[in-house]
Amino acid sequence: MIWSKEETLPREEIERIQLERLQETVARVYEKVEPYRAKMDAAGVKPEDIKTLQDLAKLPFVTKQDMRDNYPFGLFAVEREKLVRIHASSGTTGKPTVVGYTQADLDTWTECVSRIACMGGATEKDVAQICFGYGMFTGALGLHYGLENIGATIVPSSTGNSQKQIMYMQDFETSLLVATPSYALRLAEVAREMGLEPKKDLKVKIGLVGSELLTDAMREEMHKYWGDEMIITSNYGMSELMGPGVSGECEYLEGMHINEDFFIPEIIDPVTEEVLPAGEKGELVITCIKKEGLPLIRYRTKDITRLFYDKCKCGRTFCRMENLSGRSDDMLKIRGVNVFPSQIEEVILSFEELGPHYEIVVEREGYLDKLTVKVELNQPTDSFTVLETLAKSVSGKLKTILGLDAKVKLESPNTLQRFEGKAKRVKDLRKV
Repeated sequence: MIWSKEETLPREEIERIQLERLQETVARVYEKVEPYRAKMDAAGVKPEDIKTLQDLAKLPFVTKQDMRDNYPFGLFAVEREKLVRIHASSGTTGKPTVVGYTQADLDTWTECVSRIACMGGATEKDVAQICFGYGMFTGALGLHYGLENIGATIVPSSTGNSQKQIMYMQDFETSLLVATPSYALRLAEVAREMGLEPKKDLKVKIGLVGSELLTDAMREEMHKYWGDEMIITSNYGMSELMGPGVSGECEYLEGMHINEDFFIPEIIDPVTEEVLPAGEKGELVITCIKKEGLPLIRYRTKDITRLFYDKCKCGRTFCRMENLSGRSDDMLKIRGVNVFPSQIEEVILSFEELGPHYEIVVEREGYLDKLTVKVELNQPTDSFTVLETLAKSVSGKLKTILGLDAKVKLESPNTLQRFEGKAKRVKDLRKV
């Protein structure tokens, strides 16, 4: 189902809307946001210089550091009294990034999430259980209001107490699950521990997953637990831009449709900052063109992807972003080699003997980096020969994919840490 007519507009009309909203946003930000006005002045660009969409490249970037430097409200374009809600990141590496919404912003957010929910197959008939943590994190409330807007029944169960989550799924006949991919797998594990088979004993047929990278291998792993008929789609967003709802997959799984009437995407080379042509892989940059409270312009997301502009088989005309390859700031540099955790995950999940739970440990011995991958077995075994052969096979495939040696440690089932929120897969001990 397509939620709004804007999702099928001709490219010329999309770009007309984008330019009109971009010009208005740039003028408003220049007038009302002193730190951004200083950036534009330093770059030698004025609002009247933005005559075409290509002129977007003249504008300076905004980064998370800009938000921290102007904590809490320095980048806002409205007075604090006009904000009706404030969210913030966890701030685990310093001051949190603070975002705020006017009532119009909340209406926009609800519209965007309603669209991506419909892309993923949600309808007013669904019972949607939201297993994101409610609070300052934008994920839970974002999906909550979007799904509620299309008429779905909401079960705001948050995270934790996984056995009770399964009880709710049984008793309320939950048909749609909102969770991170890793927690969706954890819930399936808990259901089995309770003597249930998720694909038969529960009625969950739709998974709207986010907040973590969803690789094709992880999607297949979820199908093993929840059933092949389950529709599993990834959606994308971040609190700085709005929250969830920036983009989402439709049933054809050929990339995430970006709500282009609210966001203008670009792909840049993360080193040279040069704008790359459609189809080239690089860092995603997003400009918000319909936000009142915090209208970020050319925000560097650090996410690695590429854009496609051909019309999708679903009928939507918005451009699509490929499922993320990783983040430029999550990339590990090991002995001169660029390594993304998603590459390691793809290798792990290609072995049927291994489960989806793993940990990547990077250490430094002397002047040499050492990579260790800990991963759980699906079934326990006491055979040293079987374990040694499997570990060598995994290590060999990792070397082929990564171009460097990795030590593989096979762990017993249910021994590695589980995560109810975003999974933390990497321990880089070189920084300690």
